[in-house]
Amino acid sequence: MHETQLQAHTNTWMVVLDPMKPGGPYEVMAQQSLWSRNFTVQVHDVLFGDVWLCSGQSNMQMTVLQIFNAVRELSDTAAYQSVRLLSVSLTEAEEELQDLNAVDLQWSKPTKENLGNGDFTYMSAVCWLFGRYLYDTLQYPIGLISSCWGGTPIEAWSSERSLKACGVPTKGSLLSDSVSGPSQNSILWNAMIHPLQNMTLKGVLWYQGESNVNYNKDLYNCTFPALIEDWRQTFHSGSQGQTERVFPFGFVQLSSYLSTADDPPVGVPQIRWHQTADLGFVPNRRMPNTFMAVALDLCDRTSPFGSIHPRDKQTVAYRLHLGARAVAYGEKNLTFQGPLPEKIELLSTDGLLNLTYHQSIQVLRQDLQIFEISCCSDRQCKWLPAPMNTFTSQTLTLSIRSCRGTVAAVRYAWTPWPCEYKQCPLYHPSSALPAPPFLAFITDQASRH
Repeated sequence: MHETQLQAHTNTWMVVLDPMKPGGPYEVMAQQSLWSRNFTVQVHDVLFGDVWLCSGQSNMQMTVLQIFNAVRELSDTAAYQSVRLLSVSLTEAEEELQDLNAVDLQWSKPTKENLGNGDFTYMSAVCWLFGRYLYDTLQYPIGLISSCWGGTPIEAWSSERSLKACGVPTKGSLLSDSVSGPSQNSILWNAMIHPLQNMTLKGVLWYQGESNVNYNKDLYNCTFPALIEDWRQTFHSGSQGQTERVFPFGFVQLSSYLSTADDPPVGVPQIRWHQTADLGFVPNRRMPNTFMAVALDLCDRTSPFGSIHPRDKQTVAYRLHLGARAVAYGEKNLTFQGPLPEKIELLSTDGLLNLTYHQSIQVLRQDLQIFEISCCSDRQCKWLPAPMNTFTSQTLTLSIRSCRGTVAAVRYAWTPWPCEYKQCPLYHPSSALPAPPFLAFITDQASRH
């Protein structure tokens, strides 16, 4: 029996249950005695487990109906009746709401209809597939909340506090074509995230950034870490400390997509970099307890929803769940990210740049363009291709003979569309995880990344 805490100013009450072991189903009963009368409310078929909130824009919003092998995926629900779904309606609010205005899908079991209601409705394919992979690993109940809206910039999902901390203008700058949904500061935070703050979350998944490619792009290395920190504070205090203060936060690094004449995605590489707070990997000191699914090799030239909406969400979810297993669940010796160089040596006399990676690399193919060097002379620098040369299991050399001046920096996969589907040059051998894009400055003869 648990006593309630009544919050008089909001006319709501709250009960915090002791932590329960995963499992169920249970019945939860609330009883109120008032003037010698008893009022009882019962909730049936309640499971205890881990709840993940999935948010972002249209690539998170894409439903199971829209992905590769949709028919098979929609029918694969029988083994996953302990994975439960909730989908939040698309609503906006000028002020922070205490409760959701509406939901598209109440807490439900997965069915063909619930997973494939329509295009960009419910249920989020990335969210569902992540939950399915997680259930396969954990074998206990998983709750999935989808709260996302296509064509929306990060500013709409951020509180006023976090935007102020990053110096985001209160009035939005000129919007680009990539912003097709609500863009006003905090408008979706207020209506679709803040009302969930009392829930006990295990973690959050985030797939967003396309709408910031040409909108406040240079602030994203602040606005994204600030959003993570602010959501963590809010959910921790809103859940009476039940949600971890630094709960796990996973995200998808932007995939590849083709230019349109009106709105070329020139800022995609910068957003990918800013998604890591300009460090190229996570977790890091500015983004603790985070994990990232690299998706630049999951491009989809012929997607009926436009190349900006690739249909392989299975691999995205699989890569996310590896990060969750390592970061959120502490699984040891699990590779969850692709190879990054830890040491960069300039061998000027040989016309080579030598990269030593922190883990084994598999060179799928030689590429003449995907690595570039910043070549400087007369105080002017330009990026030139640095063709891949020789390699071993952990090192790779690049030819820098095209540079007649000083090599100041090196970068990898720094274009909106660096390679074809699962055909980037570098992967981790056993996990098939692609090397993420990186940028490193070369300060002397031997420089660590």
